[in-house]
Amino acid sequence: QSNFIPICVGGGIRSIDDVHALMDAGTDKVAVCTAALENPLLITAIAKQYGSQCVVVSIDAKKDPLQNSWTCFAHGGRTNTGIDVLTWAQEAEACGAGEILLNSIDADGTGSGYDLKLIRAVSAQVRIPVIASSGAGTLAHIRDAFCEGRADAVLVAGMLHRQQTTVKAIKQFLTEE
Repeated sequence: QSNFIPICVGGGIRSIDDVHALMDAGTDKVAVCTAALENPLLITAIAKQYGSQCVVVSIDAKKDPLQNSWTCFAHGGRTNTGIDVLTWAQEAEACGAGEILLNSIDADGTGSGYDLKLIRAVSAQVRIPVIASSGAGTLAHIRDAFCEGRADAVLVAGMLHRQQTTVKAIKQFLTEE
């Protein structure tokens, strides 16, 4: 039995020329964050050239406790753009994004679970798949991202890198749940 695993490349993609080079090299999808925030028409250009399924908009979100909302950050989470996450998710979809990779700056690296409120809020605002990222520390956290957060997919890099679990164990747990 074989599985198709699409290769998605992100980080430093600034232009359609960068995307062309990656696609020519065999990439299946590209993830854009900062460049898309600075120029939303980049999303549209990629979608027109390669299809929406190839465009993943990565959103680095940080909780704004004063506003009870989340703000988009750029440049690897270092620059506060002042852009509301829910508004940006809707705009990204309207521009042609096929998926959203939702990164919680607050939960990243904590192992204390995904930001379920954030995932739920973004999932309710868009029709495209939302990939939950940042915070997974247990198998239950993964289940909760799907069941409570309404994520369409999850990113579990840290748990796998630290050898806390395996892909097989995750699949088995989720099947049982």
